[in-house]
Amino acid sequence: MHTCPPCLSRRDLLRTSGTGLGWLALATLLQAEDADLSRAANPLAPRSPQFPARAKHIIHIYLNGGPSQVDTWDPKPELTKWGGKKLPIGNLTTERETGVALASPFQFAQYGQSGLWASEIFQKTASQHADRICVVRSVYANTPNHEQSMRLMNTGDERLSRPSYGSWLTYGLGCENQNLPGFVTLCPGLPVADSSNWRSAFLPGIYQGTYLDTRKTNVTELIANIQSPRTPADAQRRQLDLLANLNRQHQAARREDAQLEARIQSFELAYRMQMEATDALDISQESKATQDLYRADTVHGRQFLIARRLIERGVRVVQCYHGDVQAWDSHSNLAEEHRRLGNECDGPIAALITDLAHRGLLDETLIICGGEFGRTPAVEIPIGGGNPTGRDHNHHGYSVWFAGGGIKAGQAYGSTDEFGYRAVENRVHVRDLHATMLHLMGFDHQKLTFRHAGLDFKLTGIEQARVVHDLLA
Repeated sequence: MHTCPPCLSRRDLLRTSGTGLGWLALATLLQAEDADLSRAANPLAPRSPQFPARAKHIIHIYLNGGPSQVDTWDPKPELTKWGGKKLPIGNLTTERETGVALASPFQFAQYGQSGLWASEIFQKTASQHADRICVVRSVYANTPNHEQSMRLMNTGDERLSRPSYGSWLTYGLGCENQNLPGFVTLCPGLPVADSSNWRSAFLPGIYQGTYLDTRKTNVTELIANIQSPRTPADAQRRQLDLLANLNRQHQAARREDAQLEARIQSFELAYRMQMEATDALDISQESKATQDLYRADTVHGRQFLIARRLIERGVRVVQCYHGDVQAWDSHSNLAEEHRRLGNECDGPIAALITDLAHRGLLDETLIICGGEFGRTPAVEIPIGGGNPTGRDHNHHGYSVWFAGGGIKAGQAYGSTDEFGYRAVENRVHVRDLHATMLHLMGFDHQKLTFRHAGLDFKLTGIEQARVVHDLLA
């Protein structure tokens, strides 16, 4: 005769089930703790993304100051028709007073099998690589101010100091090369809001971008104090070993201080960088043909060549700023200034894409090119009078293009209105760009988080953001 097992009361069932769920939660917590301890022991150790990634690296070509979308990648025949006349869409909301429509002084043409439109400013890039490029014509931001919009583009928040996207990615992925930083910023001088564009904020300091002043051509001067002229390498090693021993003793009673561990690791990284970094920055090792291709005798050609050498050696994110303080900020003399700026970077950009493709690196490297906002289709009225010859800031609609790294190339996505003022079709906020960038690098933007001040922070913040799947190959 079979007997039934004793029946559980509702109270017993809940108590037993609750204990089991507690064990499940404990296992998850222990896994998270193990991950945190592993990260603390070696914060730049290579880590796997959350899901298979399309890209391993990012090169961000930052056209500092805000290039005009209607003079580069977004042709507007209606703007030409209305040139010199008051636009029918009324006053344009921006920083300064605007007047009549300003027709583009540049010629546009279609390039490649895709028929992608581009102006003569970027003729070399378009003629050689139109079918490798995806132009997003419908990007928009929140404010028409440089500082806020640059901070939004780089950190996801225009108001407060937040970790840059390069810091987030280095935090998530580590670095493939333990003798180099995971995130490097190349800039000839300092941009508006300077280091807030690449700082790590509340993330451990080891993830902050390493800044290189590319006005300097001497390899040992590009990174300040990378080598000591008075201390031999063996003596420096003994000094660091002593310092590390003292730091470890200090750390013994402060196991929860992640910042202290990051500082210890930063000393070691700086020591390891002395040989590896100087080698990576030494473009004289490149052939004359390669240097000529990049126009490496110019600041921006040298930057792009260094960027390729860095990602080739495992650096995750490299930012290349074109100019220091708002170079593309053409409030006046736009025809002359945009042409000059395009001449500085068009050839080197084309060379970078060509070189990456030739070396088999383009498919794993996501290239981004654009500024913090665009410019108005109407002419700006100069303060104090004078001949109006430029455009004001415009955050309502502008262009950013991508190449490589899983992007669906040879297309123009989204659109602005008939005059190029406001994004109207398939609008893409900067937060959407960030979500898409993280996705291509193997991360769900909602799940790459860091606990700070009792909150789980993420790059895209608390406002709505989406992955733009139409941009993905």
